Amino acid sequence: MNVRTDFIGDIVGKDFRTAAIFKQNGIDFCCKGGRTIDEACESKKLNPESIYKAIEALPGKQNGTIDFNVFPLDLLTDYIEKTHHRYADDKIPILQGFLEKLARVHGERHPELFKIRDLFNDSAQDLAMHFKKEELILFPFIRNMVKANLTQTGLAAPTFGTVDNPISMMKDDHTVEGDRFAKIAELTSNYTPPADACNTYKVAFAMLEEFENDLHTHIHLENNILFPKAIQLESEIRTVQA
Repeated sequence: MNVRTDFIGDIVGKDFRTAAIFKQNGIDFCCKGGRTIDEACESKKLNPESIYKAIEALPGKQNGTIDFNVFPLDLLTDYIEKTHHRYADDKIPILQGFLEKLARVHGERHPELFKIRDLFNDSAQDLAMHFKKEELILFPFIRNMVKANLTQTGLAAPTFGTVDNPISMMKDDHTVEGDRFAKIAELTSNYTPPADACNTYKVAFAMLEEFENDLHTHIHLENNILFPKAIQLESEIRTVQA
């Protein structure tokens, strides 16, 4: 991909993350995607260099070689917050805007778009509450457990009784989200845009698929690594304190 000579529509087609950059700069990558960045910036009186740099600064994809099982639990909670919570917080408003536009413009021919939009909006609302419960209640307690274990100091009993209780709530939330995105995947034919799809359509479906993939990684880190180890650590601390 050559961002200095390729058409905007082609750039977005090769890397849909660039759509957010164009959107932030008020550049139409859908109906007016047959222009270079220079041409679009000239009509908008923008400096194209800032857009080139933003696109070139996009991080490469992770190669999946990180072994999260060796992460200390406090570091893992930090990683989840700064990687997966932040990712969702950044992508949700962009996706909501795209899905609202699709429902408005294409909903008559593709009525499933209304359901997809509503399902994602429900997810956005529930995930915001879910993240707050983790960031304000569960994760701080896990960090306190790690500190108590390292310093061999006492651990105050939490108001929720045992760590199993908030973990059970979080796992229930994960199940709801898993089911919800399975329905979204079904309605989108596994994120396959229809033949008449415009660039916004293609970008929205690609972003939805990436969002689901990130959510699956997020849930895996918690359900299969963080939560069992937190339960085990609490049991070990309570045994020592008994």
